[in-house]
Amino acid sequence: MNFALHLPLNSVSFGQVSVQILREIHKRSLEPSIFTIGNGVDLSSQQIDKDFGEWIQNCINKSLTSHDRKTPTIKLWHLNGSLESYSEKQILVTFYELDNPTPHEQNIAKNNTTVLTSKYAQEVFNIKGVKCDYVPLAFDSSNFVKTKKNYFTDGRITFNIVGKLEKRKRHQKTIQSWAKRFGNDKKYFLQCAVYNPFISEQDNNGLIHQILEGQGFFNINFLGHMQKNSVYNDFLNSGDIILAMSGGEGWGLPEFHSVGLGKHAVVMNAHSYKEWANKENSTLIEPKEKIDCYDGMFFKPNQPFNQGQIFDYDEDEFIHACEEAIKKVESSKINEAGLKIQEDFKIDKTVDTLLGLI
Repeated sequence: MNFALHLPLNSVSFGQVSVQILREIHKRSLEPSIFTIGNGVDLSSQQIDKDFGEWIQNCINKSLTSHDRKTPTIKLWHLNGSLESYSEKQILVTFYELDNPTPHEQNIAKNNTTVLTSKYAQEVFNIKGVKCDYVPLAFDSSNFVKTKKNYFTDGRITFNIVGKLEKRKRHQKTIQSWAKRFGNDKKYFLQCAVYNPFISEQDNNGLIHQILEGQGFFNINFLGHMQKNSVYNDFLNSGDIILAMSGGEGWGLPEFHSVGLGKHAVVMNAHSYKEWANKENSTLIEPKEKIDCYDGMFFKPNQPFNQGQIFDYDEDEFIHACEEAIKKVESSKINEAGLKIQEDFKIDKTVDTLLGLI
């Protein structure tokens, strides 16, 4: 099969999915041209064996000498920046998080074979008259595995909250709501892996101070940036309950992987979460309303990209869901229904879908 790939090879979410796709294509002994997005290749967050690393480099090396624009390209990237292409036919895989595609975003989607990672986003574009395909993402078994470590010995129940710190993910509301019920209660701890690498250390600290409103909670810990997947895997394994309360997601990779590792979950029943979270593997909360996404940093009004609203939830319902999740942990530390994610969402299915669009 003759095709090319245009991917970011880095440590953030797009980069993680890129390497997953590459592993599967390498497993199939295919040799596409690879074009990289961004500042070169940085695979330092992962363990890359010699054969796989050499294959990636060989595919990159041949791209500028052998690629033909008639060869289809699979690109994984944001809508913004994806009107550009290396081929006449480009399959664009993208995460869309809001509910109101702008004319710019619609035009880019129309000029690609656009593939979205949630049926909610697919419907949002369909309403605008833009036909898009859908592909589910996959559990990354190369980087995320269940450990046998005993992380705490005091009987605590540990909640985790994840994702780069921003309004869209409802971090401030979720942490403050949790603190009202569980703050300074030694039976419960909240680990916050919300460091945002796209803003300064000072701004990260400022946002954290704003969330806590100057109060001290001995059982709320804010963790720094985790540069290695091995470290992040330990973090996900150390929790009992993952909080998935983001107002808009393209998939929610760390929440998804947590549930796949057998962690219990409190999940807002909205957007891409609905692709993998259900009443069997999660404690679900129905969204209460929608609010504007604008935060003055990543989302600003009257711009050509990233316009619209996100989902919000009722605080009392969230606290009640946390209490229900605690009961599940007390009954069994392992979320058996969550473990099924590893079998239900495999990378070979994702790659089959993408190659089928060529």
